[in-house]
Amino acid sequence: MEKEKILLADDEPNIIRLLSAVLKDEGYEVKTAANPNDTKKLVESWKPDLVLLDLVFKGYEENGMDVLRYIKKIDPYVQVVIITGYGSINSAVEAIKLGAYDYLTKPLKLEEINLITKRALEARRVKLENIELKREVERYKALIFPDIIGKDEKFLRALQTAKTVAKSDVNVLITGESGTGKELIANAIHKMSKRAGGPFVAVNIGAIPEDLVESELFGHVKGSFTGAYKDKTGLFEQAHGGTIFLDEIAEASPRIQVKLLRVLQEGEFFPVGSEKMKKVDVRVIAATNKNLEELMRKGEFREDLYYRLNVVRINLPPLRERKSDIPLLVNYFLKRMELKYGMGSKTITSRVLNIFMQYDWPGNVRELENTIESMYIMSPEDVIDVDVLPDNIKDKAGIATFSEEEIENLSKETIITLDELEKRYILKALDVFKWNKKRAAEALGIDTSTLYRKLKSYGISSPDK
Repeated sequence: MEKEKILLADDEPNIIRLLSAVLKDEGYEVKTAANPNDTKKLVESWKPDLVLLDLVFKGYEENGMDVLRYIKKIDPYVQVVIITGYGSINSAVEAIKLGAYDYLTKPLKLEEINLITKRALEARRVKLENIELKREVERYKALIFPDIIGKDEKFLRALQTAKTVAKSDVNVLITGESGTGKELIANAIHKMSKRAGGPFVAVNIGAIPEDLVESELFGHVKGSFTGAYKDKTGLFEQAHGGTIFLDEIAEASPRIQVKLLRVLQEGEFFPVGSEKMKKVDVRVIAATNKNLEELMRKGEFREDLYYRLNVVRINLPPLRERKSDIPLLVNYFLKRMELKYGMGSKTITSRVLNIFMQYDWPGNVRELENTIESMYIMSPEDVIDVDVLPDNIKDKAGIATFSEEEIENLSKETIITLDELEKRYILKALDVFKWNKKRAAEALGIDTSTLYRKLKSYGISSPDK
């Protein structure tokens, strides 16, 4: 990993020496400038990630504000932290309006320097990652379907099959776990087909009471059963000229399977209680999260119906098998939440993303979307961190949480120092990743060099030494 670059711009040699020593010790690459001209030249040629910029350069017409404007014009993503005396705080606040990240007041405090530096660089990383993710989202949105996000090879193969089959009128069977986006793919196929001008009717067979499924799908005539006070048009008739999506097809009873087979073979059906046959022209896309072949072997699903439905099969991989898509999906859902709730643009920290990449997502893309929606609403900050992670993900990630009762019961004797807490957390990460320091550092959201320094300061050594 390349070292992050920090430019120190100040006309006081003592401050330059102090900051340079502190930041180099933290693992950054550091260069210095003592006047506005040298600062601007280094910004252009060296391209630093962060500039610590003095507000006043004695003996020069240009001041830090002028240099700040120049930096933001050259590269708006360079972070700038203003260094100012107490008497110039109003100017520092004005500098923030011009794009500075924050300001430091003299005399400088080492803890404050380290904290603001880390926060500024983290904010820059998040911003740049967000920009790249937006570019990737646009690239992969345009690749096949405009509203379906992904770059995983297996997922793209499934999308390519969907795009190809959309040109024809054959029946399609979509398989995959709950939450993988089966209805989304079915709708996309419809929109790209010659039936796009017709209706798209989606029905979840498993969500309808068994004694009402036939009436919902095929309609009924008045008086055909108790409660049938008037004629009802079924969903197949409503889908005439378009596409009907039958989700959870494995839940269809034997009686419904027979009627479905007739519709698929002949394009005709009888409403419940009617002797008058109706003809329909519909394309059928079915979906299931169950193993239909196994159900056929058990005699629970008709073989002839299976082959009528399974002309083309599309299998959607679960999210745990396409984790490279998680950053893209996170960014996409955050933008959707921004449009939905109007609470401004938000991003997630690298620590949250690391947790997302390690979590198995049993509820798949639907669970990820719900998680992002919850965190977007609950986070008071523009940068969403682990404090608003749902409890089930916190538990899986091993993030400690305390109830109000537990906090009330804590005594001074039971509270450990932050250093001890950090030491234990580092040891836990190392244990999880079998002492692979690079992976542990990534999970902790710190550089490998920072991890090595912390190991040295806490006297931690590898168990094999």
